[in-house]
Amino acid sequence: MNAHIETRQIPLCVDLDGTLLAADTLWEGAAIIVLRNPLMLFPMLMWLSQGKARLKHEVALRSGRMAADWPYRQAVLARLAAEKAQGRDIVLVTGAAPSVAREVEAHIGLFSLIMHSSEALNLTSSRKRDALVERFGEGGFDYMGNSRDDIAVFEASRRAIVVAPDAAAEKWRRSHDAEKLDTGKVSMLAPLKSIRVHQWAKNVLIGVPMILNHEVLHLDALVSVAIAFFAFSFLASAVYVINDLSDLANDRRHAKKRNRPLASGQMSVPTALVLVVCLTLASVSLTFLLPWKFAGVLAFYACATTAYTFVLKRKLLVDVFTLAGLYTTRIVAGAAATGTELSFWLVSFAIFFFLSLALVKRYVELHEFDNKDGGAVPGRGYLAVDFEMVGQAGVASAFTSALVLALYVHSKELQEMYTTPWALWPLCPLVLYMLLRIWMLARRGMLHEDPVVFIMRDWRSQLTMLIGALLILFGAVGPQ
Repeated sequence: MNAHIETRQIPLCVDLDGTLLAADTLWEGAAIIVLRNPLMLFPMLMWLSQGKARLKHEVALRSGRMAADWPYRQAVLARLAAEKAQGRDIVLVTGAAPSVAREVEAHIGLFSLIMHSSEALNLTSSRKRDALVERFGEGGFDYMGNSRDDIAVFEASRRAIVVAPDAAAEKWRRSHDAEKLDTGKVSMLAPLKSIRVHQWAKNVLIGVPMILNHEVLHLDALVSVAIAFFAFSFLASAVYVINDLSDLANDRRHAKKRNRPLASGQMSVPTALVLVVCLTLASVSLTFLLPWKFAGVLAFYACATTAYTFVLKRKLLVDVFTLAGLYTTRIVAGAAATGTELSFWLVSFAIFFFLSLALVKRYVELHEFDNKDGGAVPGRGYLAVDFEMVGQAGVASAFTSALVLALYVHSKELQEMYTTPWALWPLCPLVLYMLLRIWMLARRGMLHEDPVVFIMRDWRSQLTMLIGALLILFGAVGPQ
């Protein structure tokens, strides 16, 4: 009983970055500022030269992050609430800037006291230990922490509780047999998940010009397409990571996107930045193996997809036209990589086909958006009431793509290129079947992923594409 009373009288101190939060407020805030305005990197370096405390203060003022934006560790919150209910004082002691600490205090509502950095003092490691010892005495507090910087505080505490430790903190915990709070498993595959390898399926579009130009059996063309595929995939993955960094607040409010590695805190911002650099370098290196025209297309794609990430995805309708253009750019890149002449008909068909898929992607988001008042969708330029209009535009685009294909099948170019051109007529209803089926699934709420990726995974769509490929093959080599 006396031990229980003694424990209740000793404050429980908890770190913020990496402990209460599955994120680092400085790294995340700095990344957001630089992504918003790359030129801010220079004043940030100047602030850092004046001390890390000054950098934290300036970043907190400019990042625009609110307490509700951070990913809180639910296991830590539950432990703090339980200790608070037993009468213990809960102290937030953090190296974060004052404004960050105060906002978290107001948001959580569990703390009896907060201790934080100032513009002149970075309250971490030995400085945090000294501040706690001065206030509570040696061994006069329990402490929750997670990192190498917390080891000095662990040593001075009565009891250490280690949360999601880094390598140094885990080594210390094992040597001292300290408590480790279970916060759930952290997947080692988080970086792999963040680059979305499944989205690479979109890049098979690079091989379309080679197939339609009947160069599938040409080894040089196959090698070029393979190199171009990985160059596009690496660059696209780098952009996915940047997109996740720039959209953290919105992702954390989304029912599914909150589980992404960055949004959930499974992957740190520094890891994400290293990943972006490595993927970009790999993509650029591969372009040296291909014609210079491909490098130009890839550079255009990089600029367009970056503009989409930071600006265009929030613009009404501009976003879907941009997406359709980005899909079509993959086909253009395939032609550039293999030196294949690009058909006007192919580009025209692709634009309307992918516009329909881009619209269905936005349609699904609107379908899943739970707002009965017709309010704005976070991070988008749409209102909930735009739901039906987006659907109508998408279905119209589907029919237009089939019409363009029908005109192509009847064109002089195709008649000269195929020995049995009439065999390609069934492609028109096949395209309509594929697109309209996707739209019906979306309307029923049964489409939960990128439609292009869905096509690559769905066996009915795969069967439809196989039939289409056989028709094209028969049209090319069949009897006249």
